[in-house]
Formats: sequence, C-alpha cells, structure tokens
Amino acid sequence: MSGADGTGERLVTRADVEAARERIDDVVHRTPLDTSRTFAEMAGAASIGLKLENVQRTGSFKIRGAYNKMAQLSAAEREAGVISSSAGNHAQGVALAGQLLDIETTIVVPEVTPAAKIEATRGYGAEVVVEGDIYERSYEHATERAAETGETFVHPFDDEAIVAGQGTIGLELLEQYPEIDTVLVAIGGGGLISGIGTVLKAAERDVRVIGVQPEGAAHAKPSLEADEIRALSDVDTVAEGIADTRLLETTFAIAREVVDDVVSVSDREIAAAVTLLAERAKTVAESAGATPLAGVLSDAVDLEGEHVGVVISGGNVNLTEHAELTRTGLHELERYADARLAVAGWPTAVGDIADVVESAGAELDVLERARRTSIDEPNRVPVTVGLEGSGPEHLEGVLESLDALEGIAVLERSLE
Repeated sequence: MSGADGTGERLVTRADVEAARERIDDVVHRTPLDTSRTFAEMAGAASIGLKLENVQRTGSFKIRGAYNKMAQLSAAEREAGVISSSAGNHAQGVALAGQLLDIETTIVVPEVTPAAKIEATRGYGAEVVVEGDIYERSYEHATERAAETGETFVHPFDDEAIVAGQGTIGLELLEQYPEIDTVLVAIGGGGLISGIGTVLKAAERDVRVIGVQPEGAAHAKPSLEADEIRALSDVDTVAEGIADTRLLETTFAIAREVVDDVVSVSDREIAAAVTLLAERAKTVAESAGATPLAGVLSDAVDLEGEHVGVVISGGNVNLTEHAELTRTGLHELERYADARLAVAGWPTAVGDIADVVESAGAELDVLERARRTSIDEPNRVPVTVGLEGSGPEHLEGVLESLDALEGIAVLERSLE
C-alpha cells in the first residue's frame, strides 16, 4: 500500500500539521530543546537534543492534539459535550481544551492512573470517571457512554486531527534542531510518533524515526513487521502512559509509512532514564516520558556520530512514585545498595554508621530498625540501611568499612 489510506493519499500531511500549528499557536507552548553532552557521550552520539514536552501546558504534549481536534468541532458537537478515555495526560489535554473552548468534558480513566493526573484533570473543570483496570476497559466504557448520551468522543490517538496536532512537535524539532539525524519517540497508541514522523519524513533531509516501547507493552514492532495490527491480551509496565495493547487503524496506517524501527526497553531501564533526567538534565519526567531516553542509552539503537532528538513527552508523576522510580534507577545504574546489619549498642551506633558513610563520600538514604528474623542474634539489633554511591566498587568499600566497625556486622547485602 503506497499511501496510508490505500489510495496513494496520506491520511495526515505536513500541510495538515502546519494548519494545526496555526490553530493551536496561541494555546500551547513552544517547548525548549535542551542539549545534553552527558547523554551524547553515553550514547556515542554527536549530540543529543531533549525536546521537553514535560514543561508543556498540562505537563505533556497531549494538549496539542486535543485542542486541534476540539477547536474544529461543530456547534452541535460542542453543545453535546465531549467524552474521552485516557491514562492521564490526554485527560488533562481534553479538560484544558474544554475549559478554553467552553465545552463540558468527561474523562474515563483506568484505575492505575496516578492521583496527581486525576486531580489535575478535575482542576481544569472536567468530570472524571474511574473505570477499568487497564486503558482498554476505560476506552470501552467511554465509547459505550458516548453512543448512549450523544456526547462527542475525542479519541486519545486514533484520529487524524489528534495526529496532526501532535505533529506540531516535529515542526518545532526541525526549526530548533535542523541538524537532526534520528528522533526517538515513545509509542503507546501511536498518535505522537505518527504526527512527528509525518513531518520528519516530509523534510528535505532524511531523518530516521525510531519508536520506543516498554517490554511489557511491546505491540508496535510485531504489528509493523507483520503488516497487520497485532494486539496484546494484557500489558505490564511501569510506564502507564503508554500501556496500550495495540495500534489502531489510523495510527497503524500512518506508522507503517513513517516509522523506521521500534525497539523495546525494560522497566528498570526506564527507571534509570527517569533518574538520569532528574540528576543530569534537572528535569522531572514520568516513566512514559523517559522511555525514549532509555532507548538511547540501551544497546538497541546505533546512534554513533548522529544528532539525536529525544522527545520527553510528559512529566506528570506523583512525587512518591518519582522517588521510587529514581531509587530503582539507582539500583539499575549500580549506584545503590541495600544491606542488613547486626548492631550492638543501639541506638548509639547510629552516629558511627552515619560517620562512616559520610566520610566515604556516600549518601545514607535509609537507616531503620528491622523486624527480627531467625538469622539475627538475640543480643544484636537488626538494622537495614540504604546507601547511594558512585558505583558498585564504591558501595562495596562503604559496606566493608561498616563491617569493620566494632559492634557492627554486615549480614546481607544487595547491589542490584
């Protein structure tokens, strides 16, 4: 099939994306492109440019497509109100667009949606309905309700106007980073990569478009390789924002034309990317938003000597979840150790433990009395510690120093 719709005509063109930019120009931010020498060195790339959609209005790119779609609704469609389904970010985009366009909105979200996203969506004036254990169940509920009530359903990705709106990121990438050779984009339902790919494949220079998915929701590559939509029966990933089970007709038709390859990364690699973004780029990203950087830092894509764009698509994450992700990321980067100690003279030994860790140049993240088990001596107090260091050798040296203290023994340790 030479064209995305089977007739030689593109479902979405660069002209559609340029029209979308004019439509949304007064609403969305032109987000920054932040270059990172650190990430470029880690990947062997000539340069890395982070497209920071996590600082977009509503905290993600989704306002682009949502507003472009809703601004084109007829008076009757607006009057009927809008309903949509979302894992969180599309919800906020639709809610804000509804507020700006004076359209009543209802969003159906799955149970796994972070509370921060739900509260932010309500803050824009939308009604939020929590229904379904995964996104697909929320989608079914929303479409069934739309059929019953006559509300206008705004799809989170499988819509040409949505795709065109998301594609405005591609226009900005070309303007901000004209030397770009490759771009990595997360894939959930495929709307973002379809829009960006549409623009980049129409550019004067050849730009490679790489999709990145979590291993627990990796449906796109099998679909593109088989040249037909392949659906997962279930998904299992920390990246709930891209935990879709499949591409749909519109995004599949476009993706097969504009996506060069798709790679998968583990949840632990995603957590490491979240950690490195916070530490090195001083930016907060949700797990889905950090997934393309995980692809960059993996061995799955050869980026040697290239100028690489990385779309950080969102930053809507609970602080407690972000803390857990960064701790997991430190484990993945081999910069965190857990240990169980047997301590005499509790609690006066706490100061000795803290002094040893500090003098070794490490960070004491956790120090707490533990539940006694069969391995613990009756005359010793079991204590767990969490240590952050520069690497496994550094951490092992800290643990050896603790073990050498009088009245303290390291019983168990984990550097993974």
